[in-house]
Amino acid sequence: MKKVLLAVAVAAATGTVFAQANDTIAKVKASGVVTMGVRDSSGALSYTLGDGKYAGFHYELCQRIIANLEKSAGKKLEVKYLPVTSQNRIPLVQNGTVDIECGSTTNNATRQKDVAFAVTTYVEEVRIAVKAASGINSLAQLNGKNVATTTGTTSVQLLRKHERAANVDFKEVFGKDHADSFLMLESGRADAFVMDGQILAGNIATAKNPADYKIVGETISVEPIAIMLRKDDPAFKKLADDTLKDLMKSGEIAKIYDKWFVQPIPPKNTKVGLPASEATKSAWNNPNDKPVEEYLKK
Repeated sequence: MKKVLLAVAVAAATGTVFAQANDTIAKVKASGVVTMGVRDSSGALSYTLGDGKYAGFHYELCQRIIANLEKSAGKKLEVKYLPVTSQNRIPLVQNGTVDIECGSTTNNATRQKDVAFAVTTYVEEVRIAVKAASGINSLAQLNGKNVATTTGTTSVQLLRKHERAANVDFKEVFGKDHADSFLMLESGRADAFVMDGQILAGNIATAKNPADYKIVGETISVEPIAIMLRKDDPAFKKLADDTLKDLMKSGEIAKIYDKWFVQPIPPKNTKVGLPASEATKSAWNNPNDKPVEEYLKK
């Protein structure tokens, strides 16, 4: 009898684990904890203030989602912040370590096989940052140069694609994160840094001498950036989407955007200086979770 009861208990416990595997609301209600994936240097979308504190546009939007998650769970939740990288962010969402990733992740068809995305909140232009005195003003002028980008980002594939298309031959050098990639440009180990424009602008804004750098050349790609969630968790995705759609409908998302991209931001009160693009405004007016492949068809 004891064995039967034990078996039933194990089965029930196992069932609970499986039930919560793709049910974030049930998971956080049971544990009282929600884990937010944050980035140390993803421009004004998500960045560190030091001492375990974070800030940014996506960070604030995730705070709004978590506030509604608490209402749904019927309790105050402990929010844990876990710094993630371009390489480990998707596995950490998949395995349940991170409940919501609030960084600078491009929504593409390949990633949609492994994770889900909330509706697009930012449409990015991938650009080139160089030193102002470099004389470099276009992709073609990167021939024979060292070009930095961040390991695990879509910019790596874009760089290779444009290298072939433009018949430009440059050497790729990789930073472990965006701060490391910018440091390569700063120290002269790289002649250019190719990445999302707002990440470039954010790193330039917080550099020792912002005037020493500039963003140049053609737009390499347009990409939808979104908050990342676990796949096959429709209840949590609906909660996240509804939170963001309400902010879009009320116009409040534009005010939050301006707070991080137009107004002076902590810790140095510098300005990123990137008003919302028409593509980003369009995403707010027509909420969707389309991958980058849909954008490239236009």
